[in-house]
Amino acid sequence: MTAEPLPAWAFPPPGGFTADDLDRIPDLPPHTELIDGSLVFVSPQKSFHSLAMYLLERGLRASVPETLRVRREMTITLDSGNRPEPDISVVRAEATTADAHETGYKAVDTVLAVEVVSPESQLRDRKRKPQLYAEAEIQHFWLIEKDAGSRPVVHVYELDSVTGCYVPSGIHHDRLKLTVPFDIDIDLTEIDRL
Repeated sequence: MTAEPLPAWAFPPPGGFTADDLDRIPDLPPHTELIDGSLVFVSPQKSFHSLAMYLLERGLRASVPETLRVRREMTITLDSGNRPEPDISVVRAEATTADAHETGYKAVDTVLAVEVVSPESQLRDRKRKPQLYAEAEIQHFWLIEKDAGSRPVVHVYELDSVTGCYVPSGIHHDRLKLTVPFDIDIDLTEIDRL
């Protein structure tokens, strides 16, 4: 048995891939991210991941003001070597187009990045991505973990303008009720009925 040859794009160029490469490389697997100049491929989702994303996306869409838009699994260009794909993001409305042809958004247009932790991406979701989002000055970040059962726990962070790092502003178990970046009230126990 012989292995099939790898496609040419599987070999990084000197200095690594760039954010623009994600739009130029043919036949990339869906949801490929760029972290530190390297392509990162996504494993199949667990049911909790999908349900948590749906619950939060639905709640955000019901709450978001007219000046913002909610996007699911769209990349954000942070710099030339980083274009991660948050599970959910909230971006400025003017960054979206009527024909919906954009393949991602800029960090400057992103108000909130949300990551639902997956077993295979724990380190990236908990450590590297928050660091990258903070360095790109995205003001709000949520990290979603699974509790001992099957409910989401939402860890809310805000960017500290003095340190340039995220600081925790709350951990929410049954209800996510916030006033920033806009008024939000999501019943997290609703996941039991999805």
